[in-house]
Amino acid sequence: MPSLRRLLPGVALALVIGLVATLVAHEVPVIGGPVPAVVIGAAVGWLVRRTRTRTRTPTQDGGPTDPGGPDLGTLQPGVKFASSRVLQLAVVLLGAQLSVAEVLRIGGETLPVMLTTLVVCLAAAWGIGRLLRVSGALRTLIGVGTGICGASAIAAVTPVIGAVSADVAYAMSTIFLCNIAAVFVFPLLGHALGLSQHAFGVFAGTAVNDTSSVVATATVYGRQATDTAVVVKLVRTLMIIPIVVGLAGLEARRTAREQPTSDVASARAGGVRVFRLVPWFLVGFLVVVLLRTVGVLPAAAAPGFAVVATFLITVALAAIGVSTDFAALRRAGFRPMLLGIALWVLVAATSLGAQAAFGLL
Repeated sequence: MPSLRRLLPGVALALVIGLVATLVAHEVPVIGGPVPAVVIGAAVGWLVRRTRTRTRTPTQDGGPTDPGGPDLGTLQPGVKFASSRVLQLAVVLLGAQLSVAEVLRIGGETLPVMLTTLVVCLAAAWGIGRLLRVSGALRTLIGVGTGICGASAIAAVTPVIGAVSADVAYAMSTIFLCNIAAVFVFPLLGHALGLSQHAFGVFAGTAVNDTSSVVATATVYGRQATDTAVVVKLVRTLMIIPIVVGLAGLEARRTAREQPTSDVASARAGGVRVFRLVPWFLVGFLVVVLLRTVGVLPAAAAPGFAVVATFLITVALAAIGVSTDFAALRRAGFRPMLLGIALWVLVAATSLGAQAAFGLL
C-alpha cells in the first residue's frame, strides 16, 4: 500500500468533496450525499485532467500526447484508496445494523432472485455478445461484471480466461458507466414503481454491479433499503467462487484440446484459490454482524455506525467521481458499451420480474 504521504492529497480531496456533498444532502435530503459527491467529483476530476493536459510538454512525458490519457498525478494513490478501501470499510460498518438472523433471512429469501438474474445475465452475455460480434473474452468479462459484482468479478476472472488488458479496460469502462447511471436512475424508478424499502434493496442488490454503486443507490432510497441491498449484494458476491472455478475448468479443457502436451491449463486451474476469491470486507461485514448479534456492539450504537458509514460512502463516491475518465469511456467503443447497457437493462427487468414471480414485491 502507498505511504501516508502519497495517499494524503487524494484522500483529502475526497474528504472535502464528501463534506460538501454531505452539506448539500443536509439542505436537499431527497438526493442524499452520494449523488452530489459523484457529480462534484467527476467535475473536479475533469478539471484536473484538463489542466494536466494543458501543462504537459514533450520533455515531460516523452511526446506531445499521451496515448493513455492524462492521469491525476499526485492525487491518484489517495483517490484509488478512497474509492476502494474507504468504501469497503463503510460496508463493514453497515454490518452493525443487522443480526445473523436477519442476514440469513434476507439472503435466503432473495437467493432465487439472485440466481435467476445471474443465469439470465450470463446467457444474454453469450447470445447478445455473439450477435454484436464482441470477442468471447470481452463478453465474458462484461457478463460476469454485470451479473455478479462489477470490477471484483472482472479482476477475478481475467487471469482465469487469459483476457488481455484492452478487454479488461473496455469491460471496466462499460460497467462503470452503468454503475453511475444506476445511482441516478434506479431511485427514481423505484419511487415511480412504488417499491418498498425492502423491495428496492433487493432490486439494487441484484441489478447494480459494483458494491460501491449498490450501496450508493440504496442509500439514496433509504436506510432499510441499504441494509437489505448490502446483504443481497454480499451474498451475490459469493457467486464469484463457482463461476471462476467453472471458467477455470472450461479453460483447462479448451487449452488441453488445443495444446495436449501443455500444462498451462492445469497450472491455471490449479492456481485458483477459492479463499482468495472471498473479499476481506465480506468477512469483516459478517464479523461485525456477529458482534452485533451477541451484544458486543450494542443496538444503541447502530445509528452512530450508520451515520459514519453513510459519510464514508459519500467520500468513496466522491473519489470514484474524481477517477472517472471520460476519454476512456469514449475509447471503449460502441459494441461493448451496447452489450453492457443491454445486460444492465435486462438484469434490472429480470430482478423486478423475479421479485414479482417469487412474491417479494
